[in-house]
Amino acid sequence: MNKKRENTRQIMNKFEDIMSAAAFAEEGDFDTAKKMLTARHRILLVLTGVETDMKAASYALNISERIDAVIEILYIKQGKNADFFLEQYLGELKAKGIEYHLTKGEGAIKDEIIKFTDKMSDIQFVVIDSQDLSIECKKEGGAVLHGWEGLECPLVLVSGLAKT
Repeated sequence: MNKKRENTRQIMNKFEDIMSAAAFAEEGDFDTAKKMLTARHRILLVLTGVETDMKAASYALNISERIDAVIEILYIKQGKNADFFLEQYLGELKAKGIEYHLTKGEGAIKDEIIKFTDKMSDIQFVVIDSQDLSIECKKEGGAVLHGWEGLECPLVLVSGLAKT
């Protein structure tokens, strides 16, 4: 029964997209209508190959399934067992039939993210484990991010619950 509901929801979402595009086409804005019908959402998932990445990877997988998004993976190897965690995650994506593309980066994480999003401007948001950026999120107050002005999309920090 869940599969049937999911299929119905996907059909309704596609119908809404078509109707929205039709409204733009009626107004003569054919370029916007075409983009709405042909565009796919893209999520940038940043992985460094450490175990904590699995939280961010799981988050990206769930969002991808919900909005039918392609996962762009920026892999910046940092851990000893990095390749093991990457292969494990790629296997999970393949098993679920989720489209992904893998790009390897070698520089500083922030620089690689900004460079990637500059090159690929249709990224909806970036998902990364907060520990990869050495950011400790707290229950109250949150974290202040400096130097991300060049990022043209939202940055989603995934973290476990902070212990206080």
